[in-house]
Amino acid sequence: MRLMSAGTGTPVRDPVHHPLFARFYARCSVTAETGLGMAGIRERLLCGLSGRVIEIGAGNGLNFTRYPGAVAEVVAIEPERTLRRLAAEAAVRAGVPVDVVPGAAEALPVKSEAFDAAVCSLVLCSVRDVRRSLAEVRRVLRPGGELRFFEHGAGGGPAMRFTQRALDRTVWPLLSGNCHLSREPVAELRAAGFELGPYRRVFLPENGPRLPSSYCVLGVARTPAEP
Repeated sequence: MRLMSAGTGTPVRDPVHHPLFARFYARCSVTAETGLGMAGIRERLLCGLSGRVIEIGAGNGLNFTRYPGAVAEVVAIEPERTLRRLAAEAAVRAGVPVDVVPGAAEALPVKSEAFDAAVCSLVLCSVRDVRRSLAEVRRVLRPGGELRFFEHGAGGGPAMRFTQRALDRTVWPLLSGNCHLSREPVAELRAAGFELGPYRRVFLPENGPRLPSSYCVLGVARTPAEP
């Protein structure tokens, strides 16, 4: 169903529109659950969460069934219509309440300090404005709230980093739903004022050739607590 603007009846354009990539991602992400070990990464990403959680860039909802029972509610933001429809179908199978809503990471459609935790899984690579997106995450988290993140970015030696930057300047974002290979998620989190908790480097695939998209990081960051 197409969203309509209030009072006018005119269609509202989705903030992200990558229908071909969305279909490709939906197929490949399911294969990656076992083939690349993403199922185990999702388990570690979400383990121990509780309270109200906002998931930014929920994709086709593969995280939903892995949220622990202590989570009271998940508000899942997904800007791409095809993926949002698949996420809504996945929400029905989740063991916790999940509400899938449209919206962009740069302007989250929720109140400030409304969530105990946020989840970003392979999201910061494709948002239009990383710093604005992370500022929004800080806004909607309560003081001391957690951000669980699994992101890919720059890595490898000089030749690999040159390749990543070259792909970012040419075909990669066009083919991959605005994905970028050479962003620095940990540095961006620090610059946004998050306090870094434990994090670890992860290769995807863990065993196999190193691809420009292989260099990942899995971890926890927190918003500063009130004095």
